[in-house]
Amino acid sequence: MRYDLHVHTLISDGELLPAELAARAMVSGHSAVAITDHVDMTNIDLAIEQALRAAELVDDYIRVIPGVEITHVPPAKMDGLVERARRLGAEIIVVHGETLVEPVAAGTNAVAVRNPEVDILAHPGALSLADAEAAAANGVALEITGRKGHSLANGHVARLAASTGAEALINSDAHAPGDLMDAERAWAVALGAGMDETAARRALEAFPAELVRRL
Repeated sequence: MRYDLHVHTLISDGELLPAELAARAMVSGHSAVAITDHVDMTNIDLAIEQALRAAELVDDYIRVIPGVEITHVPPAKMDGLVERARRLGAEIIVVHGETLVEPVAAGTNAVAVRNPEVDILAHPGALSLADAEAAAANGVALEITGRKGHSLANGHVARLAASTGAEALINSDAHAPGDLMDAERAWAVALGAGMDETAARRALEAFPAELVRRL
């Protein structure tokens, strides 16, 4: 059973319509996917409206969870946008972390992991120990990613998750058809990040299933 709680569609910079992405995810063995298109202050209303509509249209064959990835938002404005996203109906809130390959504002990780309304800190790059501890305390999951470039820090993030007790999960950050990961590929990403089999199974199966059940 495969869960992917961070994927993109034509609503932002992905290549697929939501219905096609959902169909491809179903064929590759997914039980649920979260549409988490990129948002900032300018497009959050439209993106969540479209994600909610997509979830309603395809729920007869796969669970599609409406969400957002809050992206390149100044840290001082992050909490307000998280609150707005939840109020508009986002069930999964991802924050675009301080990846090693994009100029994300310093302090983004710190603000995200201290807000219990954030579900996932995506590809957090050179995450600090203090921020990993805050993620554990506030129930913010740390992402191990299949996305090229963003995955450079996977080993570091996995080690911090293990040492602090923060939850980790494996997402594709899919933008194109070939980015979706079946269970075998996701397993390889987890082991490649240095996770042992127990941690990998929790990150791939038990924890995302628990998160989805709580929605």
